[in-house]
Amino acid sequence: MNDAAKVPPTFGAIIIGDEILSGKRVDKHFSWLASLMAARGLRLSWVEYLGDDRDRLASVFARTRASGDAVFSFGGIGNTPDDHTRQAAAAAFNAPLALHPDAECEIRARFADDITPQRLLLGTFPEGSDIIPNPFNRIPGFMMHQHYFVPGFPQMAHPMLEWVLDTYYSAYFRKSPDVDRAILLTGDKAYESALLDLMEQIVAQYPDLKLFSLPSLTDDGVRRHLELGVNGPANRVDQALAEIIAEVERRQLSWRYRPD
Repeated sequence: MNDAAKVPPTFGAIIIGDEILSGKRVDKHFSWLASLMAARGLRLSWVEYLGDDRDRLASVFARTRASGDAVFSFGGIGNTPDDHTRQAAAAAFNAPLALHPDAECEIRARFADDITPQRLLLGTFPEGSDIIPNPFNRIPGFMMHQHYFVPGFPQMAHPMLEWVLDTYYSAYFRKSPDVDRAILLTGDKAYESALLDLMEQIVAQYPDLKLFSLPSLTDDGVRRHLELGVNGPANRVDQALAEIIAEVERRQLSWRYRPD
């Protein structure tokens, strides 16, 4: 497929849990998801961290549904009182909760004769949803309106969302993922404000690329260097970076390639 043949949807992620916001647990989803998508030539446009607040979750899901974005939601789909994601999604999507027949089959296969009503609650999803298979323990997640709900445990969530991407979004994968290249500028004139015109010129000439500028400081606040670069398809990145370097040299600024 030609890289420009299809425009992917806007992708976002919602990471849920009071334990993350309180610092009791460190989020392991964002960096993993960003890397997974980058390897397929995709990227996240936004990420939100939310606590276990049912009303707030419902409000956010209603907003993201209206946006048309593809949303990956981590956490809160269990059956304990502090899990609110299933109920919030049902409220946002105006769909009652019901035991999903495919989820029931998976849960019964997992627990066999040890099945209980409490365990079947794990398969209670908004009506009209489809399940997301869970290769770790067969307790599925669910998907609806381009929203994909998985547990908070990385060993479950990560293979589940990898399956989602490969199953539903492979048409948008690119054989050549984006690259990220930059130079490091040093010296008294290597300030962002002094290079705004150059940055604006590159942004205007290469609207398909992402330009970035990242000042670096020592621990005591002394400026070390300015990292200036672009992200996107390799051939376009090389072309844009060559123009940046040519202009930097014309202005007699000191620079070197950023180590990769």
